[in-house]
Amino acid sequence: MKISILDDYFDTVRHLPSFGKLAGHDVTVWNDHVQDDDALVERLKDTEVLVLIRERTKIPASLLDRLPKLKLISQRSVYPHIDIAACTRLGIIVSSSQHPGVPSHATAEFTWALILAAMRQLPQQVASMKAGQWQMGIGSSLHGKTLGIFGYGRIGGAVASFGRAFGMKVLIWAREESRARARADGWETAASKEAFFEQCDVLTLHMRLVDATRGIVAQADLERMKPTALIVNTSRAPLIQPDALVNALKGGRPGLAAVDVYETEPMRDIHHPLLAMDNVICTPHLGYVTTDEYEVQFTEIFDQIVDYVAGKPSNIVNPDVKPRA
Repeated sequence: MKISILDDYFDTVRHLPSFGKLAGHDVTVWNDHVQDDDALVERLKDTEVLVLIRERTKIPASLLDRLPKLKLISQRSVYPHIDIAACTRLGIIVSSSQHPGVPSHATAEFTWALILAAMRQLPQQVASMKAGQWQMGIGSSLHGKTLGIFGYGRIGGAVASFGRAFGMKVLIWAREESRARARADGWETAASKEAFFEQCDVLTLHMRLVDATRGIVAQADLERMKPTALIVNTSRAPLIQPDALVNALKGGRPGLAAVDVYETEPMRDIHHPLLAMDNVICTPHLGYVTTDEYEVQFTEIFDQIVDYVAGKPSNIVNPDVKPRA
């Protein structure tokens, strides 16, 4: 089959052990990012199987309608970037493993790296030395402080365990069902959303972006935070209302931020207001980007292709689809 893999920025996928699962197929790997429909149609016009790396490229109906040979989209995790209804209408199967019970350890680890880097001012201290200076300020310890986990899912649970290991008080806020599960797991939950934002010294977001969570963090929430507090977002940018984070940081509450996700990605705007703030660490959506995590993800993605070729498609998210011949 003719298989196309999009957005493999550093040509990593073909060097993974799992890539061998595609032996015998005609595979094209694209290392840049393109969102224009005309350009994508030109690239994908003969593609039968499309492999996506998370949500890097949006797959709207306007594109799908122009890909008559496409039979399968194989990816992992959530799929807000794919027009599932259009896929179903066109007979395109979407396979996407939801990996129940398995968190992205890479994202949890990276979240903790950002927490340590922000609280100890590591990027600023490195920049100071490179400029020929010595210490540029004094950071803050984590032990004894309150770590807030907003959204108690697989990644949030992993980050909470890191907080416990560092001697922090862990506080959870999420929808009621998730809070009940957190309490059953032995974690303390906040009395209210307002109290949660007021009490946390470090607050990190870990929830899916759906209609109910879009803009769930308002500027008023952020302004409840301590002037010494840190907010971390390695989840999705639209969880925070537009401009709310920039405005709150300018007002001094919270005092610090670490951001790995943006409204538009790749984010190449060197004039983005967050990049101009000395109290913000910005990284280019690195949370899940490790070779180890790629191997875990692409093993499942390629297994879905193998299953499809064998006539037994797996992890179908649009079960009403009538597959193309």
